[in-house]
Amino acid sequence: MKRGAAHWLLVAALVALAAVYAVWLARGEHLVAALAVLVAPPLLLAGGVLAGSARARFWAGVFGLFWFSHAVMEAWSTPAARGYAWALLTLSLLVIGSASWPGLQARFGRRAA
Repeated sequence: MKRGAAHWLLVAALVALAAVYAVWLARGEHLVAALAVLVAPPLLLAGGVLAGSARARFWAGVFGLFWFSHAVMEAWSTPAARGYAWALLTLSLLVIGSASWPGLQARFGRRAA
């Protein structure tokens, strides 16, 4: 299976997203819950995408919508976390775009004549 730039961008964005959440929430009072809910899923999905799972790619896009919504909410409601929120917002858009890229390319790419 040929893995293109979108594949590697998705893996990198998922790992970076998990890292930003881990750094941001490391000092929180609910560390275990934060790690289980916000850090573990992108890492597990990155492993699935590396294994070539189309299902993991799909769920990365779905979770990307959640991460995007969460980042927008944090950017508006928590001024102290605005930097982290903008980083998460950017990474979630990268996740959504790179998870969707193969389908978009298949749908709107050049047709063989």
